[in-house]
Amino acid sequence: MLMLQSALFQALHDSYAHMFQLQLPIIEKLVRPIIVYLVLVLLLRIFGKRELAQLNPFDLVVLLSLSNTVQNAIIGDDNTISGGVIGAFSLLAINWVVARVLFRSQKITRVVEGRSTLLVRDGVVEKAAMERESLSMEDLLSALHRQGFTHLQDVRRCELEPNGTFFVEGREPGRADRQHVELMQRFEELANEVRQLRAQSGGEAA
Repeated sequence: MLMLQSALFQALHDSYAHMFQLQLPIIEKLVRPIIVYLVLVLLLRIFGKRELAQLNPFDLVVLLSLSNTVQNAIIGDDNTISGGVIGAFSLLAINWVVARVLFRSQKITRVVEGRSTLLVRDGVVEKAAMERESLSMEDLLSALHRQGFTHLQDVRRCELEPNGTFFVEGREPGRADRQHVELMQRFEELANEVRQLRAQSGGEAA
């Protein structure tokens, strides 16, 4: 009985040590996620906004692989629950600090996040901007199609935002287009009136 209790106590002690006893100094567990976070922010800033936009399967593969690549750098040789909690706290804390700093300073926000990139102006593609962001015409048209635009001529302004989203503003229809729409609406109204008159005439004849 005593040996059973001793074995049980030893098993509980080993389980506790395996799950909660840190295998790295706590300061290292705090610093690792912060360094990786700041390096990732810098790299995404350097390599442009298209990675965040996920315009093709390759961008998605990069982002998925990136999280797996930096995992060991964040946790080190420590798979304990305590280490995971400390690492998560460190990531959330640095993200909160960065968010507060960006909220208070627009200048720092522009430096860290960058500016929007104008890709299309009045139906004309800005080729220099496209090349700077490593965007092909297929990427641009795919993004416009997702926004409900079929032709470049329908786009007044298209910008790639710092967070990887596309802002698309359609062109207002020209005078001829507006007249065509108004004419079709008037034609539909006249057709409805004719149908109503026919219905009334049919009712009176009955």
